[in-house]
Amino acid sequence: MSAERDTVQIPDDLAFASFRERCESEHGWQQKYNKLEIGVWVQAATEGKAVHRIKCRIELKDVSAETVYDVLHDNEYRLKWDKQVINTFDIARLTANADVGYYSWKCPRPLKDRDVVTLRSWLVTDKDYMIINYSVKHPKYPPQKDLVRAVSILTGYRILPTGSKSCNLVYMADADPRGSLPKWVVNKASQYTAPKVLKRIHKVCLKYPEWKQKNRPNFKPWLYPEQNTLPTMSLSELAIQHADSLENIDESGLSEENNGSDEELRA
Repeated sequence: MSAERDTVQIPDDLAFASFRERCESEHGWQQKYNKLEIGVWVQAATEGKAVHRIKCRIELKDVSAETVYDVLHDNEYRLKWDKQVINTFDIARLTANADVGYYSWKCPRPLKDRDVVTLRSWLVTDKDYMIINYSVKHPKYPPQKDLVRAVSILTGYRILPTGSKSCNLVYMADADPRGSLPKWVVNKASQYTAPKVLKRIHKVCLKYPEWKQKNRPNFKPWLYPEQNTLPTMSLSELAIQHADSLENIDESGLSEENNGSDEELRA
């Protein structure tokens, strides 16, 4: 799927194949972190563009691909474990494997918090699981005064089974967080925050089966579309969210001094 799309479309097989290829490619990526089972890579922003590209990979030796896939889909569980989430919910269903959703998150002080509205789609194949999204405009969810509306150009996860109880998880984001971010924020995202988030996902995946048994264990609309009770909407009601149509916030001069040692930036 082209990063410079002009019309709202449901990702097709070619879009997922392209995402898979980018997850596997090493060309143009610079490794920023490599320790134990975790690796983080970045791509330099194009001159004149504020787009940040990051790719993270973790080897999970004790969690099945199916469990990771469920955890990444389950918003009810995310509200339990995601320390940075302010709010997250699904807005409407587009097809059996695509919907529109909202997510807002806390950024490290003194940055402003961010939010995003995305079209999300998912695909399960014989060899992997993928979830991808990109930003759209929804008439009922315009930018808010107290949040900076970020833009996902193409963001997603690929889960590759390596055994019945093991897998590799790749998270890749091609996004514009809006605002001229200071260098320390970008460095912190790749060298500190991303590894920490991956470790957190690993821990919550281990706890998910027990939690799910007590919380609607058979409810998985991402696997069983007939369980989905979201209202349906047409693609024609949505528009592409271009970064240049949003107010730009200059945060380049903000100091790291007051960001808090345990704060995280959503990569």
